[in-house]
Amino acid sequence: MAGASEQNKDAYEMVLDAIDQGAYLPGDRLVESELAEKFGVSRTPVREALQRLETQSILVRDGRSMVVASLDHDQLGELYAVRAQLEGLAAQLAAQHAAPEEIKILQDLVLMDQKLVDDPRGLALANRRFHRQIHLASHNRYLIRQLESVHRTMALLTTTSLAAEGRGADALAEHALIVDAIANRDKDAADKALREHISKAYETRLKQDANA
Repeated sequence: MAGASEQNKDAYEMVLDAIDQGAYLPGDRLVESELAEKFGVSRTPVREALQRLETQSILVRDGRSMVVASLDHDQLGELYAVRAQLEGLAAQLAAQHAAPEEIKILQDLVLMDQKLVDDPRGLALANRRFHRQIHLASHNRYLIRQLESVHRTMALLTTTSLAAEGRGADALAEHALIVDAIANRDKDAADKALREHISKAYETRLKQDANA
């Protein structure tokens, strides 16, 4: 029974990773038999993975098929509004509860990520890692769970706002401000810095969509 559970978990993560990495884009149909063959698992865990992703609104049903969901203008705004609230709270709690070692990791990430400033794809992955470290530093399991849900939905965005000209350097400067506030144990400044960071990312994405 444990083996079946592990296989199901693997199938879910493999499908979600494929969507996150752009192998399947919004509107693409996911065929159970093809996924089972691609990932080398049986159809049962794939079917269960697809059903789970449907309950999370990552997939939507189109007749008998499962299709990768897409976000309209209003949904995008709702997503960023919730993300700003939750990320801001995570920064507040990190300023209060992060261990010195966790703050050091955040500081190291800011320095390491400077070398990725001209690599939007690499910077997008580094950005997720950075935010994940803040989530963990909040030491609130329920908040972390909610943020994981938000970031799963972010996988439906086919482009990264970090690809916009100048955005990479600006985002890294914003990361530095966030970490400084956390290191100074200033929860209000950490909250403000992170909310502004999310707001600027949202503004950049809206500009990208308007010019698409």
